[in-house]
Amino acid sequence: MQQELIMLGSAVLVGGASGADASIWGMYKDAAHEGFAWPRFWRSVIIGATAALLIQLVLQLPLPRPSAILLLFGLAYAAERGVVETWKTFFRDEDQSKYAIPMQFALRGIPVQQRGARVTAGVGYIATILLAGYLLSRFDVGTPTLLRAAGGGFIVGLVIAVGGAWKDAPIEGFETLKFFRSPVLTTAFSILLFPIGESVLLAATAAIGYERAASENYKTFFFPSRPRGKFAGKPVTHPEMLRNRRKFVPAYLAIRVGLAWVLAATFMSPVR
Repeated sequence: MQQELIMLGSAVLVGGASGADASIWGMYKDAAHEGFAWPRFWRSVIIGATAALLIQLVLQLPLPRPSAILLLFGLAYAAERGVVETWKTFFRDEDQSKYAIPMQFALRGIPVQQRGARVTAGVGYIATILLAGYLLSRFDVGTPTLLRAAGGGFIVGLVIAVGGAWKDAPIEGFETLKFFRSPVLTTAFSILLFPIGESVLLAATAAIGYERAASENYKTFFFPSRPRGKFAGKPVTHPEMLRNRRKFVPAYLAIRVGLAWVLAATFMSPVR
């Protein structure tokens, strides 16, 4: 019983950290344009922690083993991003005039105003993702291999790339290098993670989380003065956040140090 509680508690902490990471980079780039709200910040933390708890209940990963933490962090990150972005795209009603690129479901860059049409598209999107997950699980039939993991990672990266191009390309234009960035990253992360769980489905799904973390953190913290595409050309309405956002940097660094330790411990340990 005590060991079970330790495993579940560890899952909550890992998931909370993944959600906090997403909240920090989101706040760091967006708060200067739309302000800061604690409920919005804690949303990703809570969803990440809840997702990790549910994943742990299903998979029974050997937490707090470093390899299990590494895999769960990516899975929870992917789940949190999937839930939040699907909700914002298809189910949330929000004034889109503050964005340079619509955040709601759009056709050729024009937001779909009919809520019923957006919800229908959202249900179809969720069904498509579930079907893709099932098809990806077929990669685990027989003896999964590193080559299959690479293929699974590339496929999920293409899904991310197509979704990004659908949203951004009508406004920004199509960029080939930008399009293939996600498939390259998810392929690499899937190959890295596959030896841990020896499952293409788990490796490719966790790779989605690490791709989102790598891409968004790179854009946010290596180019802090460049607005994200959705706010390109929009005024800074909350300039105080350009200073206040720095208070979250220590938490961001702590997550990075923790991930670096987990990564090193995973691949230095003879037991995964």
